[in-house]
Amino acid sequence: SADAKSVLLHDDTLNRTSNGFGSLSALTLSELAQLDAGSWHSPLYAGETLATLSAVAAFLQANDLLTNIEIKPTIGDERRTGASVAFDAANLWKNAKTPPLLSSFSTDALLAAQEACPDLPRGHLFSDVLPDNWLELCKTVGAVAFHANQATLTKEIIATAHAAKLRVLTYTVNDQARLDLLLQWGIDGIFTDRVDLFKPD
Repeated sequence: SADAKSVLLHDDTLNRTSNGFGSLSALTLSELAQLDAGSWHSPLYAGETLATLSAVAAFLQANDLLTNIEIKPTIGDERRTGASVAFDAANLWKNAKTPPLLSSFSTDALLAAQEACPDLPRGHLFSDVLPDNWLELCKTVGAVAFHANQATLTKEIIATAHAAKLRVLTYTVNDQARLDLLLQWGIDGIFTDRVDLFKPD
């Protein structure tokens, strides 16, 4: 937010999932709290406000759930967002047994998070095209995990990441056959839209 509060939002703007418009970073937390972030989904959620990181952190820890926080900065605001989210995460999880994993597509955001709170683990996210220097970028931000689109992964890439002591997480796996193959290749974790299909061992 404009006053450096961490808020959960998938998109670059408020337009799709609230009755607000434009960048979240243009509004303060008190201004954001006035928005309806539920009606777009269904009448049942009308009046639901934007979730803050602090509210979600309290819920996750109360229910003993582990956390991956994806840092999604406004374009041009990568370093400020990376540092701010890292500070918030360190404070909100200061008494937790397991700290949250900070991940991002933004190398700059992860570098700022590393500088702000070096003890928090980091994972570098990569989009639909995996760059040739993905391993170098992971090392640059001191990552413990490598996150990639499942369509870009091969057995060899996963083995290379493991040899570099990186955990490999992949998105978005919604198919059992694809999951089975990824598990054969040694995948460490998946992101899915269909949690109803998969049960942990």
